[in-house]
Amino acid sequence: MRSHLLNDTTADRYRRSVTDGIERVAARLAATDRPFTGVTVDALAPRIERIDLDRPLHDTTAVLDELEEVYLRDAVYFHHPRYLAHLNCPVVIPAVVGEAVLSAVNSSLDTWDQSAGGTLIERKLIDWTNERIGLGPAADGVFTSGGSQSNLQALLLAREEAKPARTGWKAGDSLADLRIFASEASHFSVRKSAKLLGLSADSVVSIPVDHDKRMRTVALARELERCERDGLVPMAVVATAGTTDFGSIDPLPEIAELCSRFGTWMHVDAAYGCGLLTSLKNRDRIDGIERADSVTVDYHKSFFQPVSSSALLVRDAVTLRHATYHAEYLNPARSVQERIPNQVDKSLQTTRRFDALKLWMTLRVMGADGIGELFDEVCALAEEGWKLLAADPRFDVVVTPSLSTLVFRYIPAAVTDPSEIDRANLYARKALFASGDAVVAGTKVGARHYLKFTLLNPETTTADIAVVLDLIAGHAEQYLGESLDRAS
Repeated sequence: MRSHLLNDTTADRYRRSVTDGIERVAARLAATDRPFTGVTVDALAPRIERIDLDRPLHDTTAVLDELEEVYLRDAVYFHHPRYLAHLNCPVVIPAVVGEAVLSAVNSSLDTWDQSAGGTLIERKLIDWTNERIGLGPAADGVFTSGGSQSNLQALLLAREEAKPARTGWKAGDSLADLRIFASEASHFSVRKSAKLLGLSADSVVSIPVDHDKRMRTVALARELERCERDGLVPMAVVATAGTTDFGSIDPLPEIAELCSRFGTWMHVDAAYGCGLLTSLKNRDRIDGIERADSVTVDYHKSFFQPVSSSALLVRDAVTLRHATYHAEYLNPARSVQERIPNQVDKSLQTTRRFDALKLWMTLRVMGADGIGELFDEVCALAEEGWKLLAADPRFDVVVTPSLSTLVFRYIPAAVTDPSEIDRANLYARKALFASGDAVVAGTKVGARHYLKFTLLNPETTTADIAVVLDLIAGHAEQYLGESLDRAS
């Protein structure tokens, strides 16, 4: 079995095996003519269930043949131009090369004696991102597994920083008086983080949004005043730069002013909108982000990186101390005095992948302008898609896009019952997925069901959008026709 270990004696076997795997993926990418095969759970599950994991095949080629059957053939392929569903981007080749390198070397980015150059590369990328945001010379941060973890750590820091703001606060006091303010369109991880941090069920105050799905700052000011009046502690305001459902960007400068006035931590969840940091045309859409105390970025959304690649950035490096614990075997306290750069001192994770290498490879091959050009393309595509929807009487489109998301629904001319229209849209999405011709997402606007395009593929065209809209309308009309037949 030692022949399977990657080392100096197995370098040739490693090269052959990885090349075989790459060839399989490349062949599948070249042959993929739709984003999904439409396979059902009932069809796929038995194939996987009958595999006996206690009886290995002992041959890489045989395993790759099997993988074709249980994964590669039926995977959902984000690179296809008619994958229009979630915040999944096609990935750039330099990042995939970086993924291959980091997996093979297998550095762990917790301590210097496990990563060396990897530690410095990650720190350089954190500094680069902070410069793009404009957080200032005291800024720092750390790579994370994704936006949910970044938001959790940001709110942990905010919680710890908020405690001294309460008169007479002492260890063991209840956390029930802390409040987080986030728009009703913010990510669910805000509420999940509050629960994980031991906050009360009513600790997250939902702020209404305007017609463009942006936080209403007048309502935020009113809630902050109420918080102060009731003797509660405004722990943090979470502003979103790119909501998951609408791509909307909260009014960051106005929110920053309110946070300054009330002494409140300002966190910007820019997991989606962080692509604007490299934008050649639209950077001003996130003006005000430089005033944040912390920022979430997901490079694996709008920087075209493979999952996972996220980071938490903070204005003041000192605040990261709230995530610091010292273990004698790993990062003893004396290592700080010895100026040993252990990234675990900043992280919620201990063992951690060298995900920063993917972004490093991308910047060194493509440059930041290259990333920004791709993201600007999908933002422009969304604007064209909005025009198509606005001009098409078959559809109701919700808001003009701030980034690259379109939320809409099919409205039949002969049906006025909102519930029946809901069912028609739900059916159309399900039928489209089952066909494999395209993949779209869904959400709710108020109580009504809508469909969603999240455009992150520069290869998608307005012609693709038009075709998918026709497919949606066709499926919805089929459902309504069958519904009428059943009712007659």
